[in-house]
Amino acid sequence: MKKYVINPGEKGIDALEVKELTSRQLAPQEVCVRVHAASLNYRDLITVNMGVSHELIPLSDGAGVVEDVGDEVVQLKKGDRVVGLFFPLWQSGNIDADKFAAARGGVPIDGMLAQYVYGLEDSFVKIPDYLTYEEASTLPCAGLTAWNALVVRGQLQAGETIVIQGTGGVALFALQLAKTIGARVILLSSDDEKLEKAGQMGADELINYKKNPTWEELVGEKTFKVGADLVLELGGGGTLGKSMEAAKINGRISLVGVLTGFDGQINPLPILRKSLAVNGIYVGSRDMQEQFHRALEANKIHPVIDRVFRFDQVKEAYAFMQSARHFGKIVIELNSK
Repeated sequence: MKKYVINPGEKGIDALEVKELTSRQLAPQEVCVRVHAASLNYRDLITVNMGVSHELIPLSDGAGVVEDVGDEVVQLKKGDRVVGLFFPLWQSGNIDADKFAAARGGVPIDGMLAQYVYGLEDSFVKIPDYLTYEEASTLPCAGLTAWNALVVRGQLQAGETIVIQGTGGVALFALQLAKTIGARVILLSSDDEKLEKAGQMGADELINYKKNPTWEELVGEKTFKVGADLVLELGGGGTLGKSMEAAKINGRISLVGVLTGFDGQINPLPILRKSLAVNGIYVGSRDMQEQFHRALEANKIHPVIDRVFRFDQVKEAYAFMQSARHFGKIVIELNSK
């Protein structure tokens, strides 16, 4: 059994190392999951580039099969197909500091980039039967973030207009969910080829933001000077100001990402002037995950996967994410079926 770890005191992709994984006895309420696939998120790239204070198994997202159960496990059984929750302690309701501190794949909680993982049974949730392990591995962070941003907090309705930034995992989940809801999608990318693919997926309006740096004005034109009902903000400090201008009066912004970095000064006047609701979205709870899975099952949505890497290609997978060439999700296969 093997695992990948980020070595403490090192930074960058070369800090990743393969090590032996030692099996252990299960606690009464624990399960052992054989991980078939794991997926990368931008958070994982930030983690390895910033470095860690002690050895850490990375990646929040992974899917596999329950291999063994403790004596007091009641919700799961051997053979169940599951994903690990991003926030194992956030079962329902609002998040708090303790639940936030226990995010999988971030210091100090080990993640899913191992051929076997252990955890309390309520830190895993069953996956829809129609999905492959590779597809299911994309659900806990990117998928649930999009669900929370559009449905739970975003309250997107049929006939409304949403602006989606980019063509990564969260963005394409958002595109698929928005079209299922019946919303009109304006999608932004700097790559014309990616825009064409998004158009084939159902995006109604496509904007190349490099060719149109004042894209917020173009959003205004495409909404008859009204603005978007909801903006999925993935850029952070570098784009939030434009998103506020692109939103309509009484519009909503779901702030999800920090792809442009952590710096930047924001003028709060548009929030006041437009009575905007700006919601910070950081994944979601177990209850939300189960709601999301039911919606996937009902609509048979298949996550968009760009490439699947082998277990011995993990560094290449990280490098591919760092290149920003991907369209959709990057997945790593850990065990054969």
